[in-house]
This record gives sequence, C-alpha cells and structure tokens, in this order.
Amino acid sequence: MLIRVATSADAAAMARVVATVAAEGSIGAEPPVDIDARARQFREMLENPGAGGLWVLDDQGRVVGLAGAHDSGPVGVLSVGMALLTQARGQGAGRALLDTLLDHARACGAHKVDLEVWPDNARAIAMYTRAGFQVEGVRRAHYRRRDGSLRSTLLMAHLLDEEPGRR
Repeated sequence: MLIRVATSADAAAMARVVATVAAEGSIGAEPPVDIDARARQFREMLENPGAGGLWVLDDQGRVVGLAGAHDSGPVGVLSVGMALLTQARGQGAGRALLDTLLDHARACGAHKVDLEVWPDNARAIAMYTRAGFQVEGVRRAHYRRRDGSLRSTLLMAHLLDEEPGRR
C-alpha cells in the first residue's frame, strides 16, 4: 500500500470509502452517503486546499483509505480526519496516513492539529494517543443523528510546537 496525494480522479473512490466506513458508524458521516455529492466536495477541496490537503491510501490502484486536513479557523491549526476500509486496518496504514497529515502540518507551519472522534472508537483513540494527541475536551450531545439521537465526541489535539526541536 502506498500513500499519495489525492487527485480529482480519486474523488468518487474516496466517496465510496466514506460511504462504506459510514455504514460502520465509526465516522461522522451517516449512511446513506450521496456518493456524487461527496465526490463533488472532495473535488472542491482539491481545487481549493488552503493549508490543507487530501491523501489516499492506494492498494495496487484501488483507494482503500483517505486522510484530509483543512484550516479550522484559528491561524496555524489544522483539523484532520481519516477513513480506512476494513481490509486496510491493522497493518500500520492508519498510522502512516496520520504521520502524513502531521508531516504536512509541520511543513505548512501549523502549531496544532486537532480532530474529533466518537468516544467508543477505542482503536482510533489509541492510535491518536500513541501519535501524541491528547484529549482536550468533550462535545457533549453535540451531533444530532438522523435517527434523532445525540452523539458526543472527544476533542483531541497534538501540539506540534511542544515537539522536541520545534518553536
């Protein structure tokens, strides 16, 4: 598997990854995902990345994961998200995608990377913690789902300026 910068030709495949992972309930997107609309969003992000960017996990020409970063408002803070198909998990690919995001953040001068994760996504939380992310808070009952339920998220962040040799 190889990590590469996403292109507009990847947009539909990326949208299909989101749709598949959304059905598992482990990311914010909810099924059914409108593949065409999501692909348009990816193309727009690729055309106007700002300090952000999109990367794909390519397994012999097939997109099996993606990661993205975008400006989240405050200068120097990038928000990140990722999704991997089941067959791409447990092999270090998620961590490699996360490292790609962190390298990008360092290269563009960000001082902080943040994300949101469902509190029951123990596997992702463990990976983020190993990568240096810390829980900064909880968004309690913040997201109303299509079924009317409310979901909380953990807010996690990695302060790049606190890494050895930075500042």
